[in-house]
Amino acid sequence: MAKSTLNRFKNFDAYAKTLDDFRVKTSTGAIVTLASAFIIAVLLLGEFYDYRSIRVESSLVVDSGRKEKMAIEFDISFPKIPCYILTLDVMDVAGEHQADITHSVFKVQLAPDGTEIKREKTANLGNTGPDPKVVGEDYCGSCGGATPPANGCCNTCEEVRQAYVRSGWSFNHPEGIEQCVREGYLEKQKEQANQGCRMHGSLTVNKVAGNFHIAPGRSFQRGAMHVHDIQQYLEHGLDFSHHIKMLSFGAKVPGVYNPLDDQKAENAEGLFMFQYYVKVVGTKHIYLNKPAVNTNQYSVTQFNRNLQQKDAFGQISQQPNGLPGVFFNFDISPMLVIQKEERKSFTSFLTGVCAIVGGIFTVASLIDGAIWRAERTLKRKMELGKAL
Repeated sequence: MAKSTLNRFKNFDAYAKTLDDFRVKTSTGAIVTLASAFIIAVLLLGEFYDYRSIRVESSLVVDSGRKEKMAIEFDISFPKIPCYILTLDVMDVAGEHQADITHSVFKVQLAPDGTEIKREKTANLGNTGPDPKVVGEDYCGSCGGATPPANGCCNTCEEVRQAYVRSGWSFNHPEGIEQCVREGYLEKQKEQANQGCRMHGSLTVNKVAGNFHIAPGRSFQRGAMHVHDIQQYLEHGLDFSHHIKMLSFGAKVPGVYNPLDDQKAENAEGLFMFQYYVKVVGTKHIYLNKPAVNTNQYSVTQFNRNLQQKDAFGQISQQPNGLPGVFFNFDISPMLVIQKEERKSFTSFLTGVCAIVGGIFTVASLIDGAIWRAERTLKRKMELGKAL
């Protein structure tokens, strides 16, 4: 009974074996076997490499983020403009206005050959106040008729300048102001006359359309207008040649290239306005072995124009038809790009291995069988004397 059950079970064997006496081994079969083994080994190595490699799959969805902030990191050099002239402002369509940003921006004075002279945070560039031993304990400086601060005193050149800004006046003649003369304001300007400036740091802005710009002179609001005090710089002109070493909207991601990195604009002597129109697209990088990173990538177009106008006699007008400087106008895309790292599963790897081994052996057996039959047919004809 047990033997009959075992015999019936053997009927399920799909791989019936032949006796060794009926097996014929040939040299062509050996060649086909070695070739198929080599091909299997190569394909298995490729399959293993594909299994271990990481692919990045991209998808596009609607950005559902609300009330978000966006970080901007920048590093820009101006080889022909001193640091004391430049200010950085941010404005957006939501009505937020950040004027003369100092808390997160560094200015580095550059020699004419580009080497760094002095590195300071912008908040520390101004004078902290007069020495009481020189002016007296009860000193209260005049604001020159301009709107004074809350304490009613302008004790430094910077406080006088801010009083002029509040009154909407141009700060053109510091040589006639006591505080500026005492602090050596003009001497500092002459000392930095041939220097350049490197500005770098970070900004935090609303994730809405807006712009940030680096322009000459201090900025202030006059009604609904954003105004820069540039009158004192118009006589000699300004060369806004610049080198954008790095500009990123969000965290830097290894392997991601920003189109404005290492970009130069040269031969900008006069009063040039450089405008970069940036389209910012939110991007989320999802990794296999580390936390996801939310950042942004962007595309950019550029437009430059010379603001100096010539009259009918070819003379340059002293009043420019715009504000010279470097402007970055950014707009936010409503879409979010998701870059997700993926790796082939182990079951897919096993399936591929089985497909390679089984497929090569099957094809090799067909080829070997065809060669064997051809050899036998040719040999039989030769034996019968009918070979060609």
